[in-house]
Amino acid sequence: MAFITIERTDGTRLTGEITPAVEYAFEQHFKKGFYKCFREEERQSDVYYVAWEVTRRSGETVAPFGIDFIETLKSVDISDSAPLV
Repeated sequence: MAFITIERTDGTRLTGEITPAVEYAFEQHFKKGFYKCFREEERQSDVYYVAWEVTRRSGETVAPFGIDFIETLKSVDISDSAPLV
């Protein structure tokens, strides 16, 4: 299972799992396959959308996806396994 680690400009961090529900939301939003999109297009904006969806599903109140949300991000990393704590 893939995980995403989100570091924000205010110094807070969120680590979340990229679940089937997150993949489904991505595919519904972009109208293309999750894995195919990442293999072939490699757009950072797609990674930021996943970060937004994971943040939203964590229960936090977030701005709608767009520049207001993206400006809160310092870094976003996706890994194949749970990061070491």
